[in-house]
Amino acid sequence: MVKRKYSRSIGIAPIPKRTCDDPNCPFHGTLSVRGRIFESDVVSDRMNKTVTVQQSHLELIRKYKRYGRSTTRIHAHNPPCIDAKEGDRVRIGECRPLAKTVSFVVIEKIEKGE
Repeated sequence: MVKRKYSRSIGIAPIPKRTCDDPNCPFHGTLSVRGRIFESDVVSDRMNKTVTVQQSHLELIRKYKRYGRSTTRIHAHNPPCIDAKEGDRVRIGECRPLAKTVSFVVIEKIEKGE
């Protein structure tokens, strides 16, 4: 476990004002963010340091030549310095697998006005 005394910029989102000692934090730990980055809504924050985000998209149903709405739920690590809650809009980024179902990390809480 490497303890950092400073924050580092990951080049995607601003550095949070709060600090944390989580090794799986992209700003205060050693976790690198690479791959997909997208915005989504938090639908559950009941797990310890993990949130569930839901993403809606249109899917083509080839048999009927129509589009249907579909949703995907993704588990993402929630560092203590960001601390996203249910109902927040967040930006998440792909990282290395942290658990069996967790391969994303929350990198920013987005204000409702933006």
